[in-house]
Amino acid sequence: MTALPKNLNVSNHRFAVVLGSGGVRSIAALGMVEVLAREGLMPDLVVGCSAGAMFGALIAAGHDVDEAVRIATTLWSAEVTRKRRWRAIPQMLWPRLGRFDADFALRDDAPVMQRLEQAFGDVRIENLRTALRVTTTDAGTGQRVVLREGSLVQALRASIALPFMFAPVQIEGRRLIDGFVADPLPVSAAADAHSVVALGFESPMPHRIDGPTRMLAQVTSALTNNLMQARLAEANTCGTRLLSIVPKLERRVGLFDTQAMPYLVDTGRRATEAMLPAIRAMLNRAPRLAAA
Repeated sequence: MTALPKNLNVSNHRFAVVLGSGGVRSIAALGMVEVLAREGLMPDLVVGCSAGAMFGALIAAGHDVDEAVRIATTLWSAEVTRKRRWRAIPQMLWPRLGRFDADFALRDDAPVMQRLEQAFGDVRIENLRTALRVTTTDAGTGQRVVLREGSLVQALRASIALPFMFAPVQIEGRRLIDGFVADPLPVSAAADAHSVVALGFESPMPHRIDGPTRMLAQVTSALTNNLMQARLAEANTCGTRLLSIVPKLERRVGLFDTQAMPYLVDTGRRATEAMLPAIRAMLNRAPRLAAA
């Protein structure tokens, strides 16, 4: 595997990769970055949303692909969602007696925090090897919030705070939840970059509707996919020099299907290799930045 080079500002271009939500599928970003590193096209900015933020943080920290995948298997697994909050059921059944509030969660986030702390410790976003921006959503306003500094663990925990599953995270007086709610592929958070490559996935639609959970999944997937396409169209209209990679998977992959990680990383590789001519052409058209 290709290790990440120390000098990440290749050819003096301001080049960003944007990694969207998608659960375990977002690990395809590691395959994408491996190909870019091999070709000497590493970004100097990483923007991540939800699971894409976690895998993006591994890239920004400078891990090679093998090590990043190893760490990723500890960060993203069904185990982190199994610890239930004993108060959750009474809070849902008897909201007033159970004191249901905006911090409600079905799951205890202690396992998630433990894994994040083991992987990243007390690292701050601004001290990472490559610039990183983590996108979240303000639960009170629905607006996207971009975190560029502060505790990496807290930022990542906020970006994966899936409503109902995990409680929001308070950062600087704002109650923050999963970044996908506001923007599942936050290309506009890299609007200052001269060139952007975005990797995202369409949310799969259920094959059949045989219960309320699948019906909710159908609605949520439709909303997420439409929002992603709208954001991409908006970025193109605004003149962002952008290439989007939205791989089509040959099989269904569950949200926590860690067994599919090697397949997904390879999917990222193959999708990026197919786009290399277009990526090179885009970077060649980008203006060069003045030397520091």
